[in-house]
Amino acid sequence: MIQIIKENEDTIKILFPYIPDFVTKIKTISGRRWHPEGKYWTIPHTDDALTMVRKLFEGTDIYVDPDINRKEQYCDFNDLRKELIARKYSNKTVKAYMYYNRDFISYSGKIPSEIINNDITDYLVYLAERKRVATATLNQAINALKFYYGSMLKKKFVYEIKRPKKDKILPVILNKVEVAKIINSVDNVKHKTMLMIIYSAGLRVSEVVKLKPEDIDSQRMLIYIKGAKGGKDRYTLLSHASLTVLTQYSKEYKPRKWLFEGAKPDIHISIRTVQKIFENACKRAGIMKNVTVHSLRHSFATHLLESGVDLRYIQELLGHVNSKTTEIYTHVSMKNLSQIRSPLDDCDLSRNKRR
Repeated sequence: MIQIIKENEDTIKILFPYIPDFVTKIKTISGRRWHPEGKYWTIPHTDDALTMVRKLFEGTDIYVDPDINRKEQYCDFNDLRKELIARKYSNKTVKAYMYYNRDFISYSGKIPSEIINNDITDYLVYLAERKRVATATLNQAINALKFYYGSMLKKKFVYEIKRPKKDKILPVILNKVEVAKIINSVDNVKHKTMLMIIYSAGLRVSEVVKLKPEDIDSQRMLIYIKGAKGGKDRYTLLSHASLTVLTQYSKEYKPRKWLFEGAKPDIHISIRTVQKIFENACKRAGIMKNVTVHSLRHSFATHLLESGVDLRYIQELLGHVNSKTTEIYTHVSMKNLSQIRSPLDDCDLSRNKRR
């Protein structure tokens, strides 16, 4: 087999076993180059390069990298950006929609007016099979393309694309002992306060970094979350334990604009910094589970469910629009599973005495 792979925008890599006839043919291409360290050839990446190679090796089994057909097409998608901003989509969604539409145009090698249904299907297959993206990522790409080609350009064919099946991946949950170990491993009062609030209130890391001092309602024992995912506001719990540490932190650091300030007072702490704080805390606490700072939010919801809190209240505290999103915690809760007795425990495993 001959493999034709895109090395970069300027060159194409060609790999094949040593066959004198193949070497003779490749040497007829102007600008070819042999790379002894990798045992492959490269040729200039021109518009007719693929056609030329196919003709030279006609009748031979050839694999062509899909990226070969990708051409950089200039399209700023300024109209898309303006429309998303006008509809008050979050900055994160704007960036994602812009990325997937640009990536799609780069993959197809066409301009938006030339796009047909098969182009979108091929791109989604490319993401799923070559890039092996998660279902959530694939769905986001679909949303991005449907918004631009469906909502804006009024192309109806995009609605024929079927949604992929959702990955059945359950969140990793920390038990209460593990949560305590993580929090107790942190000496810095600012870092400890952040982790305590994330867990005790079930916050996303993007929410805790944007908290302001006035969002803490110590009288009602609530935290006001403004402009959360989907642009929705909500209230969630402020625990007494968190308030105690938060009071100590506020006296020491005296936060002004942001509750958790970054290197500069007018900028809040970064998401990556909080993630790193959590990662270091897990190492010190000896936590071996594959968890992220978001696992604190998952654990908050699961522990509430196990303590008997109604799923509808948990949905409100988490800010989930769809109740099905919250129902995932019923699959990781030990509330009912712990009451089931394993059949092994009913087996008599004592050895029979020899007579």
